[in-house]
Parts: sequence; structure tokens; C-alpha cells
Amino acid sequence: MGEADAYLDMDLLRFTTAGSVDDGKSTLIGRLFHDSKAIFEDQLEAIERSSRKRGDDNVNLALLTDGLRAEREQGITIDVAYRYFATPRRKFIIADTPGHVQYTRNMVTGASTANLALILVDARNGVVEQTRRHTFIADLLGIKHVAVCINKMDLVGYKEEAYHQIVAEYRDFVSRLENVTELTFLPISALKGDNVVERSENMPWYEGPPLLYHLENVYVGSDANHVDARFPVQWVIRPHSDEHHDFRGFAGRVAGGVFKKGDEVTILPSGFSTRISRILSGSEERENAFFPQSVTILLKDEIDVSRGDMIVKPNNQPKISQDLDSRICWFSASRKLSRGGKFIFRHTTKEAQAIVSEINYKVDVNTLRKVEEIDGFEMNDIGRVMLRVSQPVFHDAYRSNRNTGSFILVDPFTNETVAAGMLR
Repeated sequence: MGEADAYLDMDLLRFTTAGSVDDGKSTLIGRLFHDSKAIFEDQLEAIERSSRKRGDDNVNLALLTDGLRAEREQGITIDVAYRYFATPRRKFIIADTPGHVQYTRNMVTGASTANLALILVDARNGVVEQTRRHTFIADLLGIKHVAVCINKMDLVGYKEEAYHQIVAEYRDFVSRLENVTELTFLPISALKGDNVVERSENMPWYEGPPLLYHLENVYVGSDANHVDARFPVQWVIRPHSDEHHDFRGFAGRVAGGVFKKGDEVTILPSGFSTRISRILSGSEERENAFFPQSVTILLKDEIDVSRGDMIVKPNNQPKISQDLDSRICWFSASRKLSRGGKFIFRHTTKEAQAIVSEINYKVDVNTLRKVEEIDGFEMNDIGRVMLRVSQPVFHDAYRSNRNTGSFILVDPFTNETVAAGMLR
């Protein structure tokens, strides 16, 4: 096996960083890159030059991730920045998301594909409103692993009491949430590099591993749903050539479960059953396919299947409904969500018309209280609504499958994505 193959077969961890403004998210990512030798010398020199120009005492590692000019000038993160790096153990994709309240929608976007949320807390300020907001969003988006980095420990004299006080405060808040199953706390200093890549000598009382070790070893293999077999059809392949005269394959990405050659399957919405005759990955034949592989499935019988249909197992079918109970995060600044609003509804490979039939409540993200009797949602609001869709949707609850339980709403006139939603 060549080096390239080994790299491609490496385990991938997607994680998102979140925290209040100035908690040091960008500095932490810069430190991870710097200390794990994942940045080039010319990048480092450019950062050192920029830091000197700005009059910073230390090398400002935040400049590595804040790519937009406005971000660098104001010293804040505005947009979601995706960064890639790898160690001999694992590949990583980081979504560096903003801390400001008005960028909640950017945070939802960055966290929607993550396996783990890295939440930064300033050791001097403890758990603040933004910490609670970000934890709630991570929980809402079904992220099961949360690593709480208590940063700037150097500014509280590396005291153990400061760390334990924040741990207790944070645990109290998380006990009211439903999805977070694994919580890890790490006392760090992103600026000085304590417990980021190397263990800190300044905190002998902390017996856990440094952050990079935790990221390399956290087990996320069981997060995907390998039980409910779901294959939304994205494309029907009919070559119309002499060589492949009778070829008719259904291409798409497995959204859950495992499909094997010879399996009995049911096609939704028609309800017809048949067996899988072949599974192809490119031109290579495979015995099985599972999430997140993209494959082409060939069926034994000639059944009419088109884009937006779903291939499932006969004894394990998703819910089929036109009335959808959902939680949504409202993205649009120009349009308000109100009852009776009409949208294009996009879910897996299916597109339909949708109307808002009921607005139940919005959540006050800081206290987790439900605010009822409201007339609509403004930008960054999160809450629960009922949708009526023009044709039946095959779905699972978001908690059991993030792929078949999520959707977006698009404004039919401007083509703007106005909301992301999770089915209950």
C-alpha cells in the first residue's frame, strides 16, 4: 500500500470550534497547526511579519485562520473557515465558526457536519451566554462529543480551583440537554501552548491528555446510523451505448445502514420490492456499501425509479408524511418566517413545495426557555414549526439519522437558503 493510499484510508474527524468573542479559537487552531508542524515556513514568516506590523507582543497565530480582511482588521471571526490538517493517526477538517450572536447562522452551518464540538471558555470569565448558546446549537445539531477547552489558564495563574469551578458550572448547564453523550474538559493556554499538542508542565494537577491526543483518539465510528438502510436516488444512469445497452443503475450516496449484493429492497414511494443485483463504485464491483459511500446500485427487476425516490429495506422503512414537525434555525436577514409562508423544501435528493402551517415556539438559547405566542422568526432565531409539504417525504428523526432527518428551506423568488431544519 502506497503512502497516498494509506492517507486516503485514514480515519477522518470533522470538528467545529465555538466560543465567545476573544476566547482564542483562531489562536488555538493556529497553535494546533504550529505545534503539530502543519504549517509551512513561509506561512509562519508571513504571520510573524503581520504580527510585528500590528504591534503584537507574541506571534499572532489567529492570523492563520482569519482569512477575510475585515476579520483580521477587527480581530474577530465572521465567516466559517474550513481548515485541513493531518497527523500520522488521523485527518482533520476544522470548521472555525464565529462567536458573535449575529453570526449564529454561520455557526449552524459549520457545525452541521461535525462529529465533535470544541468549545472554548475563557478561564477568567467562566460560562457566559455565548458558551450556553454554542453548546445548545451543538446539541441541537446532534453532536455527541464535546471537548470543553478552558483557555487562558496562564492568566489565572494555572490554578486548579478556577478550572474545577468552570467544570461544575458547565456540567450543570449540559445536564438539561439531550444529545451530548461524551464530555471532556481540558485546561489549556492556546497562546503559550499548554496542553494543546504537548502536556503542560505548569499544570501538574491535570492528569488527562493534551488536546491533540484527544482529537486523534476520540471514537466517532458509532455515531453514524448503520442500522437503518437508506439510499436516496440522486441520478439514473442509462448510457444508451451498444456496449452497455441494458445498463440501468441508480447512483447516490448511502445515507444510512448497509446494502449488500442480493439484499431484498423496497423502492419508495411506489412500494415495489426487488433484489440488488450489483453494487458499483466507479467501474469497480463491490459486495456491499455503507454510509458515507457514493455508489451505483443495479436492481434485478425493471422498476421505475427516479431522482428523489429512496431505496430501503422492506422490514425497516422511514416515516412517510406530508406534515412535518421540525426545529429550524432561521438564516434570512431580508425575510421573516411567518405562518402561511411558502418555500421550496429540499431534503436528501427530493425537492417539493412547503408551507408553514404552524409556528409553535422559539427557544431563548441562553435560558433554554420556550417563547410562545410569537408571530414569526427573525434572523438567527431557533424554534419549532410545522410544515405542510406538497408530496410525501421519507424521513427519520434527526436524532437517529442526520442525513435523512435534515432539510433546508429556499426562498422561491430569490433562491436564497433561508433556513436549516431538523425533523423531530
